[in-house]
Amino acid sequence: MASIHHEIFIAADPGTIWDAARDVGHLHDRLVPGFVTATEMLEGDGAPVRRVAFANGMIVDETIVSIDDARRRLVWAIKAVEHHNGMLTIADAPGGARVTWTADVLPDALVAQFGPAMEQGLALMKVHLERVGSAS
Repeated sequence: MASIHHEIFIAADPGTIWDAARDVGHLHDRLVPGFVTATEMLEGDGAPVRRVAFANGMIVDETIVSIDDARRRLVWAIKAVEHHNGMLTIADAPGGARVTWTADVLPDALVAQFGPAMEQGLALMKVHLERVGSAS
């Protein structure tokens, strides 16, 4: 199983970043606008599921596995692939936060698609959250 790991420093309050990340139905306007164009929470029993529309046209359903406020850790799984376990963590860092996005995926070939997308998502997250943070 392939693992993808990306990390970025964001010059914004870690609590503010976590508040946007844990708001799982609002990726498109609170966390990664421009990377995600729409997020919809789907009705149903069991774990929450969000439908995410990406700027590249891809639409995926993601099961929210865990929202851990104490650790500022969000975990989700993409339903349409053999295996996907994504995790976003926000840690305190001098002058801001260290944001880490990891994903374990099968088949391994998904790394070529998911890796660059994750890197782009973090870069757009940084731009957005640093802009929002400087406007406060």
